[in-house]
Amino acid sequence: MSSSTVITNIAALVTNDPSLGDHSPLGLVRDAAVVVEGDRVVWTGESSKAPATDNRVDADGRAVLPGFVDSHSHLLFAGDRTEEFNARMSGRPYSAGGIRTTVAATRAASDAELEAGLTRYLAEALRQGTTTFETKSGYGLTTADESRALRVAARHTDEVTFLGAHIVAPELADDPAAYVDLVTGEMLDACAPHARWIDVFCEKGAFDGDQARAILTAGKARGLHPRIHANQLSYGPGVRLAVELDAASADHCTHLTDADVDALANSGTVATLLPGAEFSTRAQWPDARRLIDAGATVALSTDCNPGSSFTSSVPFCIALAVRDMGMTPDEAVWSATAGGAAALRREDVGRLVPGAYADLTLLDAPSHVHLAYRPGVPLVAGVWRRGVRKV
Repeated sequence: MSSSTVITNIAALVTNDPSLGDHSPLGLVRDAAVVVEGDRVVWTGESSKAPATDNRVDADGRAVLPGFVDSHSHLLFAGDRTEEFNARMSGRPYSAGGIRTTVAATRAASDAELEAGLTRYLAEALRQGTTTFETKSGYGLTTADESRALRVAARHTDEVTFLGAHIVAPELADDPAAYVDLVTGEMLDACAPHARWIDVFCEKGAFDGDQARAILTAGKARGLHPRIHANQLSYGPGVRLAVELDAASADHCTHLTDADVDALANSGTVATLLPGAEFSTRAQWPDARRLIDAGATVALSTDCNPGSSFTSSVPFCIALAVRDMGMTPDEAVWSATAGGAAALRREDVGRLVPGAYADLTLLDAPSHVHLAYRPGVPLVAGVWRRGVRKV
């Protein structure tokens, strides 16, 4: 039998169960405790009512919340784009190839090099409270390179996404139809066994609505569920296509019409907002307030990638969302935990309730609000993943 552990003397416990505590969406319990047995939560409530356990951890009046669920990242890559970022921030033109630069470096990297990079960024994210993450291919753009990236990713997470449709491969730049045929045919055949999701960058300069529909529909036929990069750089068909195809998530959602917002609000598709991208490109911020007020489900994620959002820090994204996207601290924390879980269609993470995985983040602060109140400060004092303390 697994031993049991109580984490007690928690000043403020975020459960994300509105039937508990203050009955808010966060289900905030004061002077709380959590009991863990094996890899699961078995009890939450007030410290004074906690059952007897084998072990005890004293939170010493600090806050505990679910581990962050980072539902959008691009961690399978090689190379560096420092010069591109420096030029952009310095107001200088930059002529190198953006995503194509990373594609060239990734194709040249060994499997061991790709895995070393992945594990480095995962460890970095874990230290900042992330216990569940999704990651994508998309920097190989050949059948062999896309499938090997997914095989590497699948050794570290169940939330693996095939993004062969990131951009048209450089060697087929003059024949995008041929590349769509490759992605929906031979490449999909090789990649589907290693992925849960299929994604496409639906944007001017990448894939239009018809191409995106063909790619996502082909993925669904192979058992992959859709998600989509939508409406990041301009208005377009991505969000409504996501809703039409019952995509789990439409990601970015920066340029939205009223019809786009209404479609999200009346669907099971989560609007995943990625403020690291706007921060790193000085672009327009997504309007989280507009989405939330309309009734849409909103997730927050890092979009960690080497070109437009090279951060693995969910706390940083929470602070940006509160400061610049109209979210309250409570909403931002919910979106980075339960919202991310919804974007992955998961109920066993992003919450601290009996039956959920024992993924917990202990803050060196009395309240989750400090994540926005003290931006840039390393507040994560402890992390448990599947019941095992990792940090």
